[in-house]
Amino acid sequence: MSSGSDIGRVYVSSVAAGSYTFACGTNNNRPCGGANGYFCNHLRALVGEAVLQYGVERVARYLKVEAGTAEPDATALLAAMTATRPAQGDRSASAQVFSRFLRHLSYLELPADTRPLPEMQWFPTTRAAA
Repeated sequence: MSSGSDIGRVYVSSVAAGSYTFACGTNNNRPCGGANGYFCNHLRALVGEAVLQYGVERVARYLKVEAGTAEPDATALLAAMTATRPAQGDRSASAQVFSRFLRHLSYLELPADTRPLPEMQWFPTTRAAA
């Protein structure tokens, strides 16, 4: 998620299924100022977008949340997760994810070429019949 105050700052946020352990930090490995023991706005946006894209039932099932309302929404899921008093997790996992993301973004800056990149060799290739 991009920062509203600095175009060069990007946040990496995560929530663990079941325990709701969370992490949120920036691209320069700084902790999110809003995630001091509570879900910050980035984490709330993450859950909200997941509900928009996948539906509340699927997100609740994946995160193992019982919202306790007849027609839950993202707000009800967040309330149920927050009620369990989730712990703030280790940011190192977020740093690793963001590092891989930046490395993959660098491929967009390469000139167009059809030759394989050594780092991307795990992608399946199709070979023409001989």
